[in-house]
Amino acid sequence: MRFSAIPRQPLSTESRVAAQKRSLILACRCAQAAEDSRGKDALVLDLTGVTPIADYFVIATGTSGRQMRALAEEVDRVLREYGSRPVGVEGKDDSQWILHDFGDIVLHVFSPDARKLYDLEHLWADAPRVDWKAVNGQSNP
Repeated sequence: MRFSAIPRQPLSTESRVAAQKRSLILACRCAQAAEDSRGKDALVLDLTGVTPIADYFVIATGTSGRQMRALAEEVDRVLREYGSRPVGVEGKDDSQWILHDFGDIVLHVFSPDARKLYDLEHLWADAPRVDWKAVNGQSNP
């Protein structure tokens, strides 16, 4: 099988900035949906200056496997309202770590023990934390 490469026009700086702004807003909505679904310690990491694999990681903790799945499903529902669908899902039946990859945003839902074990916040310590409540127009508690 042959694949023909379709030449892509590089994104203009303006287009790139607009795409990153949209990703930021959606990542913050993702964190809000996680918290609204009783997720704990929702966090958004800005990976734009750290790695090309994604623009943002959203990390949240669920208290049970059922609650983790419900949280991930709610995030999916919210992002679908904005035209985003996951391109990959891992751990749907796992009660330790669920990952939904939206391309520019990656949602990680952990059990409390798995979040401590994998410690993505430390692993990606070079990535700035986003004050997602401020981005969503909410005041900090």
